Parts: sequence; C-alpha cells; structure tokens
Amino acid sequence: LDTSGLLCPLPVLKARRALNTMQSGQCLRVIATDSKAPGDFAAYCEQSGDILREVTQDGERHLILVQKG
Repeated sequence: LDTSGLLCPLPVLKARRALNTMQSGQCLRVIATDSKAPGDFAAYCEQSGDILREVTQDGERHLILVQKG
C-alpha cells in the first residue's frame, strides 16, 4: 500500500481499511513518507491487536510491515 505524500493520520487510516479486508496472519506492506508514520503505526497496532513486524527506512520512505492480528 503506497501512502507516499500523505500526512498523519491518512497512512494509518488507509492501512486500517486494507487490513479490515484481510484474514488473520496476512501481512500488509505500507510505504509512507510521513516522518511520524512509524510511531503512528506502533500506536495503532497496540490498540488494534495487529502486529507491527518491521519498520525500515529507505531514504525518505518508511517501509512498514503489519501483520493482521
């Protein structure tokens, strides 16, 4: 899911919408350019029961892997 150029809270909201269509155990890879995205996704996963598997940075892009809880 490419959320490049979107600011908080849109990357998390778009990811949540996508995760709601997925089955437990499936993973969603998100690309975000908002510098707050890693923290936003960590907070979201704590609340939602989904699992933040990985956060890496590639230049200005954050690559975020979330597993559906």
